[in-house]
Amino acid sequence: MVRTDPNQPDAATIALDALAWTLNEPLRAERLIGVTGLAPDDLRARLRDPAVLAACLAFLEAHEPDLLACAAATGTTPAALVAARARLEEAPR
Repeated sequence: MVRTDPNQPDAATIALDALAWTLNEPLRAERLIGVTGLAPDDLRARLRDPAVLAACLAFLEAHEPDLLACAAATGTTPAALVAARARLEEAPR
């Protein structure tokens, strides 16, 4: 993954932390699956896919309370989550 600041976690690490937080709450996890259309097995199989990770972060961006709660819970900022999504969308496929 693209790393812009060596002192910051890369975009994939930020996204994986956010995804773990998202999946930790069953209703939020169901909403993620419904919104993204990813089946749980597909999600597991594609955890390293930048497009999937970006979609998970976009899911959080679409609901500000989740974005803010995720940032607080994962020790990052909402801006870092948004920036990670942008970097993942720019990653080569």
